[in-house]
Amino acid sequence: MFKIDFALSRIFIAATISLALFFFSFGTAFADTIRVLLLDAKNSKLPQKNERVERLGNGKGSALLGGMKYSGVLEVWRGDNGLYVINELPFEEYIKGVVAAEVGSSWDIEALKAQAVVARTYALTQKQNGGKNKISYHLTSSVLHQVYKGGSVHENISRAVKETVGEILTFEGKPIIAYYHSTSGGITEDPAEVFGKSYPYLKPVSTNCEISPFYLWEKRIALQDIQKATNIKALEEISIDSFTVSNRVRNLKFIAEGKEHIIPAKDLRKNIGWDKLPSTLITNLRKDNDTFIFEGKGYGHGVGMCQWSALQMAKSGKNYKEILATFYPSTTIELYGNR
Repeated sequence: MFKIDFALSRIFIAATISLALFFFSFGTAFADTIRVLLLDAKNSKLPQKNERVERLGNGKGSALLGGMKYSGVLEVWRGDNGLYVINELPFEEYIKGVVAAEVGSSWDIEALKAQAVVARTYALTQKQNGGKNKISYHLTSSVLHQVYKGGSVHENISRAVKETVGEILTFEGKPIIAYYHSTSGGITEDPAEVFGKSYPYLKPVSTNCEISPFYLWEKRIALQDIQKATNIKALEEISIDSFTVSNRVRNLKFIAEGKEHIIPAKDLRKNIGWDKLPSTLITNLRKDNDTFIFEGKGYGHGVGMCQWSALQMAKSGKNYKEILATFYPSTTIELYGNR
């Protein structure tokens, strides 16, 4: 096992020493694998379209990156902005890593199964559509796609993946776009409001997710942070301008130097940080000196399966197929290996 530190000041040193020790064993690609670009808080940059990149090598084994152990084929690329590491591993092993990262191992088994099917479906569509970038990865290990972590997983997660192995959600014979999120706040969102496109199997659904720690929240955001995120100076006031079909905030109105600026709430959330503004289901907004106080519900974009609602449904006796049918109506469960 070798260690790579994502910090640019140390990564080249670590990689130079490790490559000589590790890349003597070149691995062949797995028959059914997926390629994941590994990102963490220190390294979240994607290779740019015009960036010069060079593959340094690959090998089969394990590596420690950002404190997380990853196994499979590790491939290292050098670009203008640093090193990029791709983990190529068996598809179902990747699904275990996603379930482990996305939800708790102590969750009810039916909720874990639902998460496994959704994560598998999402990954399959990314695999079918991805891999056309410069370093041929299908998706990342971050919230840009779905969170994935390496290392061993709890037996409950292994069981959930094993008992649903190969199962995906389809609509009219094709894998669906299986969006999901943490906490809906009581109702899911129409994907057109977030991603600009509607799907017949993704419509607003009333939910019960009050057990989620993110069901209700209050966030205090400094005036200067909002000005930086919006590039609006001398900000005086913020108010809600319009709502989406699920009663989330579509647009916010900013007043600065007597002028109005309309900014999509989803853009503010992206620029200010997902954690600082957990969702756009904002229920109250007020100013306190140089701080804006946001009150709201939920966590995430709100489209598709609400993970905490899935857990609540499992606790009330629903099985994973019933959970999936609730959030993705008119879909069918199929085995992707038979396609």
